[in-house]
Amino acid sequence: MRFLLCLSFLCGISLPAAAEPVVFPALSGNAAAPTVVVYSSLDEPLARPMIVGFQAANPDVAVRYEDMLTGEIYDRIVKETDAGEKTADFAFSSAMDLQVKLSNDGYAQRSDLPMSARWPDWANWRNTAYALTFEPAVFVYHKPSFTKEKPPSTRAEFVDYLKRQGSAVYGKIGTYDIERSGVGFLFMARDQEQFGDIWSVIQTMGAAGVKLYSTSSAILERVSDGRFVLGYNILGSYAADWASRHPDVGIVLPRDYTVVMSRIGLVPQAAASPDLGRRYLEFFMSKEGQTIMARELQIPAVSPDVAGVNTANTMREMLGAQLRPVPVSPGLMVYLDQVKRARLIARWNEVLRLQ
Repeated sequence: MRFLLCLSFLCGISLPAAAEPVVFPALSGNAAAPTVVVYSSLDEPLARPMIVGFQAANPDVAVRYEDMLTGEIYDRIVKETDAGEKTADFAFSSAMDLQVKLSNDGYAQRSDLPMSARWPDWANWRNTAYALTFEPAVFVYHKPSFTKEKPPSTRAEFVDYLKRQGSAVYGKIGTYDIERSGVGFLFMARDQEQFGDIWSVIQTMGAAGVKLYSTSSAILERVSDGRFVLGYNILGSYAADWASRHPDVGIVLPRDYTVVMSRIGLVPQAAASPDLGRRYLEFFMSKEGQTIMARELQIPAVSPDVAGVNTANTMREMLGAQLRPVPVSPGLMVYLDQVKRARLIARWNEVLRLQ
């Protein structure tokens, strides 16, 4: 699909180590200009167009951008707040569960903004945590392996294909290791909620010798060179980047349902300059900011005011109820409960081992 070719770069897969903070001086030239402090899991080079756009609209504000791991964002905000210190003015992270936990536990403050009332209900938790991107989970496939038939487009077709092909595709299927991949765990948790027969899918993948990885790139690399014929539940933004550079990689949005995850933005309760944090969030939610997100950062936009390729509007027009966005709500915290998380992982491992 055309819009998928415009998606790129998964920044939810954390970097090995946090980068050094980068300071963008105010365009006004005022060395004493106020500075908005941003904690973000989005790689700074990818975030630069958004920062440039924000400063063009706010030339009197400098930006201190701290690129770090999703868990570190959560830990820093909690630690600094609990110590009575000031923390970031704006936090942007792909760890949906941790961002909602910050909001639910009182570490984020309410931000009533011009777009708040018009923001999709599923993407707004009490005006404190906002989903700012729209990124589907997809099937990926090796195109040369499907010259005689179409690739699976539903989970039932996925299972049927694996059973029919048998030993011909054994060991040639890849998906995330939900014990090591946060996005993989999120997608599996949603699968369990959305699809009553999901464990048959997992069992069939186990029988087909599925290989597990913590990163998308490990799976996509093997699909692109033909070592794998299929990848299950791969984040579409990253898959599309690979497909744009590797013509043998194909993408399918599952027709039975397509889970959609988001990166969440919020203003911490202990922000040093919450007014600046809200200005940054407001720009993220504005038509201009969301257009930059879609066109320059190449990450799908949520705003109802932004149309064209690489937006939630276009995807919904094309796919409708097939899309199942993960709601920004306390329900995301269910699997932060270590007992429940352990149970899901244990069942996952048990079902895979049955074969």
